[in-house]
Amino acid sequence: MLGAIIGDIIGSRFEFNNWTGGKGFKLFNGTCECTDDTICTVAIADAILENPERPDFKWFLLDWCKRFPHPMGGYGGSFAAWIHSADPQPYNSFGNGAAMRVSPVAWAYDEKMEVLGHAQNTASVSHDHPEGIKGAQAVAYAIWYVRTLGFHKDELFKNLGKFYPGWQRKQYPQGVFDETCQGTVPVAFQIIKASYSFEDAIRNAICWGGDSDTLGAIVGSIAEAIWGVPWDLAEKAMEFLPADMVEVVRRFRYKYQYRF
Repeated sequence: MLGAIIGDIIGSRFEFNNWTGGKGFKLFNGTCECTDDTICTVAIADAILENPERPDFKWFLLDWCKRFPHPMGGYGGSFAAWIHSADPQPYNSFGNGAAMRVSPVAWAYDEKMEVLGHAQNTASVSHDHPEGIKGAQAVAYAIWYVRTLGFHKDELFKNLGKFYPGWQRKQYPQGVFDETCQGTVPVAFQIIKASYSFEDAIRNAICWGGDSDTLGAIVGSIAEAIWGVPWDLAEKAMEFLPADMVEVVRRFRYKYQYRF
């Protein structure tokens, strides 16, 4: 979960101004902020904390997004309309918002089918297109696999092919702003495959370009399970969060991961 938040904050200033200067950029600066990726991830974590048996993902997403109505970069147009609708209903979306917010599920539940089921539920309240649900499930599965079975690269990457056949060989255009799960999640997997540490994975995600904060969030969420989060990056990221978000992160990590 914290990996997603770190990737989002680092990527925030590059979302509409992609970085092209190599991997030596400064990770954090004064123009960084948490975006909708962090808000929605915290909402999912808070829903699980409130009722792990039957988390109300819809209510918590609406509540947190209304608390922070103008995040850096804004909300996607359809999702913003969903937030403010008198009767919010899923709108057949396959946007990558389904994949960037799912990571808490993979830490809170131990059984694969339970993880996949809750991942579907995090997406389907808004992003109920099969590709949206698949994006959420694929990211949750990757985190769950590493967390419970270890980082057996060949087996993990083979299993991810059940979600995206041929993802290891497919060529994706670099620097293209792709807001879809099917155009973003396989790229995140390729970045993980090419990386050797948490920080390297985040730097590779930013250098890829495109939707930098969301790609950073998805990559960061998986990288956390594989390599852990460096303490200095965790401490720095917390400085960008309001107190109520920090409290959710701390409670979630204490209960489901480890004390921060």
